[in-house]
Amino acid sequence: MSDLRTQLGEAVAAAFAAEGVDASLARVTPSDRPDLADFQSNGALAAAKALKANPRELAGKIAERLAGDPRLSSVEVAGPGFINLKVADAALCDRAVEVASDAAHAGAAVVETPRKVVIDFAGPNVAKPMHVGHLRSSIIGESLKRLFRFRGDTVWGDAHFGDWGFQMGLLIVAVGDEGKAGAFLAEGDGPFPAGAPITLEDLERLYPQAAGQAKEDPAFRDRARKATAELQGGRPGYRALWQHFVAVSRTALEREFGALGVTFDLWNGESDADPVMAEMIAHLETTGLLVEDDGARVVHVAKPGETRKKKLADGSVIEAPSPPPLLVISSEGSAMYGTTDLATILDRRKAIDPDLILYVVDERQAEHFEQVFRAAYLADYAAEGSLQHLGFGTMNGTDGKPFKTRAGGVLKLHDLITQATEKARERLREAKLGDDLAEAEFEDTAHKVAIAALKFADLSNARTTSYVFDLDRFMSFEGKTGPYLLYQAVRIKSLLRKAGEQGLAPGTIVIGEPAERDLVLTLDAFSQAVTEAYDKRIPHLISEHAYRLAQSFSKFYAACPVLIAPDAATKASRLALSKAALDQLEIALDLLGIATPERM
Repeated sequence: MSDLRTQLGEAVAAAFAAEGVDASLARVTPSDRPDLADFQSNGALAAAKALKANPRELAGKIAERLAGDPRLSSVEVAGPGFINLKVADAALCDRAVEVASDAAHAGAAVVETPRKVVIDFAGPNVAKPMHVGHLRSSIIGESLKRLFRFRGDTVWGDAHFGDWGFQMGLLIVAVGDEGKAGAFLAEGDGPFPAGAPITLEDLERLYPQAAGQAKEDPAFRDRARKATAELQGGRPGYRALWQHFVAVSRTALEREFGALGVTFDLWNGESDADPVMAEMIAHLETTGLLVEDDGARVVHVAKPGETRKKKLADGSVIEAPSPPPLLVISSEGSAMYGTTDLATILDRRKAIDPDLILYVVDERQAEHFEQVFRAAYLADYAAEGSLQHLGFGTMNGTDGKPFKTRAGGVLKLHDLITQATEKARERLREAKLGDDLAEAEFEDTAHKVAIAALKFADLSNARTTSYVFDLDRFMSFEGKTGPYLLYQAVRIKSLLRKAGEQGLAPGTIVIGEPAERDLVLTLDAFSQAVTEAYDKRIPHLISEHAYRLAQSFSKFYAACPVLIAPDAATKASRLALSKAALDQLEIALDLLGIATPERM
């Protein structure tokens, strides 16, 4: 099932080819002047320049070849050689029926060759509460997971916990110093207590305390480093204590992710790559990739002669390898962040053998991933280009800096969701929405409005850009916001309920009014939005389409009465268009991870 833009693009390309012109120039786009045409092609200008021909004459020849196409009501040449295309009402009707009858995809095309895709996102750390810094990765990653699955790929979303680094050694020492884990610190194979010796509150208190102490106390830092190495080396008591850290943390993480509507197929951590670590180290040694470097062991990932300018602390500038080597084993013998990332790639190849792995991680980690990816390609753990870092900008406060609380601290994600839900309740009551709902349904609606506000605010911005967090603006039921889109969906649901109560049902679609044409053209554009969002890994194109669709339906609803249409056939047609709009809007919102309530 192809959208109209794709179909017409193929027709124009054939016409270009028939005139001996490069068909790749026959690009069709939505018209800049929708009052004159639905689509346009400007390729004749570039083609004529290459052929040293008159662009308007060339455009005229192409227009003649398109004139008999039954999908077009008119083909006109404008200006120096623009080709304007207006779609016939019958073709619009056919396309509207296709969209309306496609319950699963609402007219969007799927991939021809599905792939196995792993999406690594969220990246929470054991013992640390999730905060607003995790929000973008979680929201963007969840949307991409849904988008890739929607297009037909087999997708695994992986939370990829930070559970194996220096912070674990810090906690082991800190818990031991408080006398909470004596049995776990003993030498030997156990047995060790089955009950957790600590709570989540203990971990949240102890980690920042221990991190601060490590900066001030070299002896404490050395003990933590030794504990990290012994944990990774398999010391039974440390492993048993660490398992309690993980279990206690995961309970809280599942609560926060559940509230956001974020799910994972894999709840793996850095530690899950440990079983392949020895194999990987041996392989890197055998291939000569792992080399000594000032007491540590690294993989040089820069190409021969590849350098960049590096500014030193004294202000001088030197030529340095670009990028720097990947640190695999520290001088203390511990595996590093990059080590576990590299081992995870090998582990995923063994377990899943994915065609593509996407890492949805802050843009500031770009160099780290370049190092890891290059090492993976050198070691032949992944095919060139199959590893992609999808960086993103920051969520900022009104001061333009990463968002903080009024007290200057980092806002916990749980507190942010609570604040958003309280604001949603307030806005619903101000707008007199949900007054007739039972308490449980009102609370469910308020939560959906809150999550829609947070997610749409994020996903309506390009992934690579930063944005200013403004909860009051995000929570408005007017303008380009999540709550506005939910309100439009609920309004269509109400319309369809009233129609059902009157014994009316959707029927054969007939296009006549300009607002009907506009709505069908908008429905048709969903496929292009989905394809481009998928190809470019930018979910905000789905957000843009959802907003355009809501606006298009609003104009249609105002210009084309539905329940009081002049005759039964028109009512049935407009009800069918309304249902098609609702179905596609809900699918688009679902791709963004946004659920719609039934009523407000």
